Amino acid sequence: MVGEVVRLGSAQVSEAITAQMGDKFANYPGAKEAPAAALEYHHEEDHNPPLRGWPLVIASTLLSNSSVLQKWLWNNAKFGQPKHAPGLDSSVPWRVKPDVAPLGETGPMLSLEEGYLVTPKSADCKGRFNSIADYHELYKSGQATPLDVVEALLPLIRRDVGDEESKYAVAFIESNVDEVLQHARESTERWKEGKQLGILDGVPFGVKADTEVKGYVSTMGMKVDKTVAYFNKPEPETCWPALKMQEQGAIMVGKMNQHEIGMDTTGCNPVTGTATNWYNTRYFPGGSSSGAGSGLCAGLVPVAIGTDAGGSMRIPPAFCGVYGLKPTFNRTCSRATSMCVVGPMTSTVADLTIAYRVMSQPNPSDPGQNLLCLSVPPSPGSNKTLGICRTWIARADPDVLKVFSSCVEYLTTVKGYTAVDISLPYLREGQLAHAATCLTEAATEAFARNPSNYLAPLNHASRMLVSAATHTPATDYLSYGQIRHVIMAHLAWLWEQHPGMIVLTPTTPIAGWKICDGDEAYGCSDGNLSIKNMTFAWVANTSGCPAVTCPGGYVEAEQGEGVLPVGVMGMGEWGAEEQLLGFARDVEGFLEVEGRRRPKEWVDVVGLARGKGE
Repeated sequence: MVGEVVRLGSAQVSEAITAQMGDKFANYPGAKEAPAAALEYHHEEDHNPPLRGWPLVIASTLLSNSSVLQKWLWNNAKFGQPKHAPGLDSSVPWRVKPDVAPLGETGPMLSLEEGYLVTPKSADCKGRFNSIADYHELYKSGQATPLDVVEALLPLIRRDVGDEESKYAVAFIESNVDEVLQHARESTERWKEGKQLGILDGVPFGVKADTEVKGYVSTMGMKVDKTVAYFNKPEPETCWPALKMQEQGAIMVGKMNQHEIGMDTTGCNPVTGTATNWYNTRYFPGGSSSGAGSGLCAGLVPVAIGTDAGGSMRIPPAFCGVYGLKPTFNRTCSRATSMCVVGPMTSTVADLTIAYRVMSQPNPSDPGQNLLCLSVPPSPGSNKTLGICRTWIARADPDVLKVFSSCVEYLTTVKGYTAVDISLPYLREGQLAHAATCLTEAATEAFARNPSNYLAPLNHASRMLVSAATHTPATDYLSYGQIRHVIMAHLAWLWEQHPGMIVLTPTTPIAGWKICDGDEAYGCSDGNLSIKNMTFAWVANTSGCPAVTCPGGYVEAEQGEGVLPVGVMGMGEWGAEEQLLGFARDVEGFLEVEGRRRPKEWVDVVGLARGKGE
């Protein structure tokens, strides 16, 4: 249903605007400013007990077997609080999915060459990452072949070689080696015959463990237990974004590690191993797309496909100094979720542009996805507006705020942006509603995977979260939908006031998450820090809006060796991916002022392949 724009209490909002927005979007929430009480941001300290080591094991065992303790944990997390939000009464409709669809032309795909030709000024500096363009030029020059690249890469990422496993391999979970080599040979032959499919032909990429690739089991970072039927069912088809990459000749080299079932933002996984943050190995890589963040910052692949229900394609790139684009809800494919989307993470903005354009092509078999029109760049000379919610931003740590403020100054003084102050509704209640919704959906999926014992495949931290989520009442779940509706309608109102505005925040309020003793043996659970880490990320998932994270600078670490990257995030209106990619190029210019840095143990896969080809 196309929503109707709600009048703002002013005669200046005409029927023409209402009709215009109805023509622009399907499932539009209507534009309505939230009530004043909803716009007041009252931060509360959370009191979820942090657990690791044996205390985590004991607590998880008790919770898994006690409905009373599970309910206590649910209440202690304050998941019942949103239904008491001010101004939330029976007159407010509830919304299950944020499926706003921008309407218009659905094709053809925008040029990939345009993205390929966008080369940062830092192309020859020591902080340069290998990109799709580097692989393309490598093959074009004849210095190496796709087979050379794969043969150089596989020893670094294989997990089935025992004591010979590379220290980088923990970014991956599994590779079908014979299939990968076969695809590399086919790409090499195409290049030899001058029949390459385009700039992606022969470029390696990885796919997160929870995303479907034909022939692989989507383990979601769980321990594989062959007595559970789920782990004996390889995927029959490849998800649309990965399939479109393969059709362009890109080589899927393996499934990438993740935080188990995607239910936290550290990337800590005691079962599959915790992927490494190569900027500082005493900090987590972020989650849940931890393997992607780790693999990109290590230089193993230039592109990875991940999922994002609460920052999972933005927090790992922020912690690991790379780029991630959370697209509009349903943009790349439809999924059985109200929060999660599939999209690209890359080493450069040019690669993000290429990967996004390939992955977002319309799928004629997916009515939810192919309804969305093509995202197009703004016309030259369009207003460039940044919306900043000051009380919200203040939640960030001082070192993060310093990087963020410097970026805002650069964008406004050098790149022609105008900053405006905005307010957003239900920032506290909405985040709790988001967290509870994600956990409730995770519990539903756990039952579907193993109905007889839904907790059995999970590690200790995941068991606690999922078991508590089974106690979400239907009345509370519907109140989460009311919160969603108010937020979406208020955002629609803001975009009426400030067309083309980008909501600007740090990606996370912290520069990194420290690894503590005992974390990697049994996992860790720190609900307070988890909520804080998602302070800015969750709004894009609840509203269905696209958001991009870009490295904005670096700060000193409190432990370990090396610096910590800081991410800057922009959130746009539904369908504004191309605008956000332009914004990311502007932020890339800011990073060049300071100078982009590579991790000390970054791997030059292109160089390794060139050595094989000589």
